Amino acid sequence: MSTATLTADVATAVDEVVAAFPPSTVTCHPDGQGGAHVIVDAVGYGAQYSPATGWIGFHITFQYPLSDCYPHFVTPDLHRADGRPLGEAMSLGTFGFDGRQAIQISRRSNHLDPAHDTALTKLLKVLDWLGRR
Repeated sequence: MSTATLTADVATAVDEVVAAFPPSTVTCHPDGQGGAHVIVDAVGYGAQYSPATGWIGFHITFQYPLSDCYPHFVTPDLHRADGRPLGEAMSLGTFGFDGRQAIQISRRSNHLDPAHDTALTKLLKVLDWLGRR
């Protein structure tokens, strides 16, 4: 994966995500402005979902680390194994992310601290939130 067209901070963020998710495949597509669309394949959503694993994607903008990585997107066939609705902060519809149909997860960081809130920590928080629902 080439990170040559990304800002230095975005490239570092992508490298951190890659390092945190072996053996998952992390795909990075530059957005043409120094940012990137990032997709991590084979993450765990939680046993309460079907499928229990799949991909998650998000956009790191060129303003990073001063901008939040928001929203996140997951496979469009995600559903609760018990048949209940997905619930709050998860939007079904005609969403797409990086050429894939998707369900949107809205988990904004209201008090972003660029010194501590990284693309990786946000991704981990979203996955933790999803797994606890």
